[in-house]
Amino acid sequence: MQRLASTYGVMATPVSVDLQGRGGGAKLAAEVAAKVLSVDVLVNNAGFGHAAAFADAPIDTKTGQIDLNVRALVELTHIYWKGMLEQTRGGVINVASTAAFQPGPLIAVHYESNAFVMSFSEALREEARGTGVHVSCLCPGPTVSKFRERAGAGKTRRGARSKVMESTPVAKMVYDAWRRNQRVKVTGGGNAMQMQLVRFIPRGQLLKIVRRGQSPA
Repeated sequence: MQRLASTYGVMATPVSVDLQGRGGGAKLAAEVAAKVLSVDVLVNNAGFGHAAAFADAPIDTKTGQIDLNVRALVELTHIYWKGMLEQTRGGVINVASTAAFQPGPLIAVHYESNAFVMSFSEALREEARGTGVHVSCLCPGPTVSKFRERAGAGKTRRGARSKVMESTPVAKMVYDAWRRNQRVKVTGGGNAMQMQLVRFIPRGQLLKIVRRGQSPA
């Protein structure tokens, strides 16, 4: 936080809350209010993945993904959404992934939770049409972060050969997209082209392609 404040000349206030726990969003909002801070733009960036066959994954890991990737995101958005609409400004940036465009054998729940995030974002954006409130969904490909290490994505065939983007340009891309009220932003020209092609691949073939890519390297 000190680095952000000194580098960009902004005030950065850390608040530590476990969003995976029930009521985590409400607890975070209470902490923010107690510090007399307002939320103009909500960025839902908390989430984790887990690369493994569904049978080999602990159920707590999979339900934990749903709690953090989906439930906490919905909870936080709901807390601030009405106020944004009333003020006719601000908005929401939801972070999903290129995984949102396809099912994810050998990493199930991660891909599917991202699909929810993208669909949810698109629905909210339509509800907010004409209000001045912006909603954008970021769908990045592999990005430099602790996420890949936590998910084990770098050990898969796809992860081993994927080009990994730095996080700063990805953040700038989504901010610019949000200012334009762009519905979905896929980072990287190659990723964007691949997501367009996904629409034309037969579903059965797509499942095989994703499974091959998520197999151990």
